[in-house]
Amino acid sequence: MKKKVSLITTGGTIASKTIENGLLSSGALTGDELAALCQLPDDIEIRVINLLQLPSMHIDFGKMDYIRKAIEKELLDETVSGIVVTHGTDSLEETAYFLDLTINDPRPIVITGSQRSPHDVGTDVYSNLRNSIFVATDTILSDVGVVVVFNERIYSARYVKKVHASNLQGFESFGYGYLGIIDNDVVSVYQKPIIHETHQLIKEIPRVEIIKCYSGATGMFIDAATQHQVEGIVLEGVGRGQAAPSMVDSIQNALNKGMKIVVTTSAEEGKVYPAYSYLGSAHDLLERGVILGEDYDSKKARIKLAVLLASYEDIDPEYFKK
Repeated sequence: MKKKVSLITTGGTIASKTIENGLLSSGALTGDELAALCQLPDDIEIRVINLLQLPSMHIDFGKMDYIRKAIEKELLDETVSGIVVTHGTDSLEETAYFLDLTINDPRPIVITGSQRSPHDVGTDVYSNLRNSIFVATDTILSDVGVVVVFNERIYSARYVKKVHASNLQGFESFGYGYLGIIDNDVVSVYQKPIIHETHQLIKEIPRVEIIKCYSGATGMFIDAATQHQVEGIVLEGVGRGQAAPSMVDSIQNALNKGMKIVVTTSAEEGKVYPAYSYLGSAHDLLERGVILGEDYDSKKARIKLAVLLASYEDIDPEYFKK
């Protein structure tokens, strides 16, 4: 019996063409053109949905939700084994985690892209796409949530991160590792996430901004976010989740106006924890009403805070402990 995979294309380098001066036109190729070059076995049937043809930095929350709806439409077909979404790499990790938080279906959903264009020497387009299709047909990835397939490795959407601007090994999951590999078309999984949470969107996805903390930082950007009535802020703190003391008054003012604020750490590994007691420390921020962002990086925390704000009337800080 044939395995059926829905291939949803959204653009990016994986679908790019070379134009004048050697520059790339992102998202110029269709999914049909890509799939035809993957040399798939006869027992896999591909249904192509050419959804978007955009560079990934043009994909905002509205377009992420558009992709979500397209996936859910495909999943209405019970004969579909899994979904593959092709996406530009620059914001791939953000879209992957958004979909992970908002789609409740046990079948594999795979996000992939490429660091090189289809016509480059040594391109990773066809290996990444082919491997993703094999992952999407394998029941070993059931109930795992959204995964990212890149350079023969399978990553959880929760922890994957783009770590190199151009190298073929463009993605990693610092401190957690990858879930498995694809070797000669065989999918092997070595670990799976213990928790997979999903949330149902009931409101429009709000604006959430990321503001970095650093030595001598002021509250200028927090004040600007407050004036623009942004609904949430992610503070990318340092170490255990500290902010500069000159930011605290602005943080307090934003909290007083009802804004939700999450503090994360800029460190690659480790989590936010109230270990110190001084102005701007994680303990001080927690006492004021800031949510501790555990081991989330700032981009993933932004996605999660936005999804929670769109899913609930009020946010339980415990959601960030998952």
